[in-house]
Amino acid sequence: MISNLLYALLAGGMDVLGGVLVITPARRSRRLLAFLVAFGAGFMLCVALLEMVPDALAVRGGITAVLIGYLLVHLTQHTLTPHFHFGEETHGEEMVSPGVGGYALLGLAPHAFFDGVAISSAFLTSPRLGMLVFTAVALHKVPEGVSLVSIMLASGNTARAAVFSVASIAVATVIGALVTPAFDLLARYGLGLSAGVTIYVAASNLIPESQRERGWFVPGGVFLGVLAFYLIRLFLPGA
Repeated sequence: MISNLLYALLAGGMDVLGGVLVITPARRSRRLLAFLVAFGAGFMLCVALLEMVPDALAVRGGITAVLIGYLLVHLTQHTLTPHFHFGEETHGEEMVSPGVGGYALLGLAPHAFFDGVAISSAFLTSPRLGMLVFTAVALHKVPEGVSLVSIMLASGNTARAAVFSVASIAVATVIGALVTPAFDLLARYGLGLSAGVTIYVAASNLIPESQRERGWFVPGGVFLGVLAFYLIRLFLPGA
């Protein structure tokens, strides 16, 4: 339980780090951020398909949980939310309403919650799976923080509101990790639900973002993420 909470806190901290990178005047490399998005997508896709889904299928109804998790993110991020994408927002002139940032926060909150569920349910299954899932979650947390804070600022919200928003999704991740062991439904189906969430984020959010970039550097990051997954899995105990 302590390890679940610790890793969820670390993952939430990566959200905050991403938000701070937007607010501070330090020079940021957009290409490097795009590469990180692509790398995280490759790693997350492997973890979800090769590690999370097989364990989720061991539970009766697990495949339905995977589908529900996938559709839940589609509902919250791209059906109910009018504007959301991963990466730094560069179209502020099109986003004059502060409500756009609020919608982005509402869209990301369930996703962040299931990040915590994913970490906790994975550690309940095995420490090895827990470490793989934590790494997958952590890899997309910085781009997630960048995305939310830049949308908040571009839509006219204050820096204070932007910091509050990114802190809120960090807290949502911690709450997800805390409540998972306490609720039988989440303890049983949390891995399947979060597998569906992870597949959506990797395949429907992050990889399409990398496909917008020209050249091989950013799209190639997906394959490097896949390679990193196999190398890490090779050296983890129980491989």
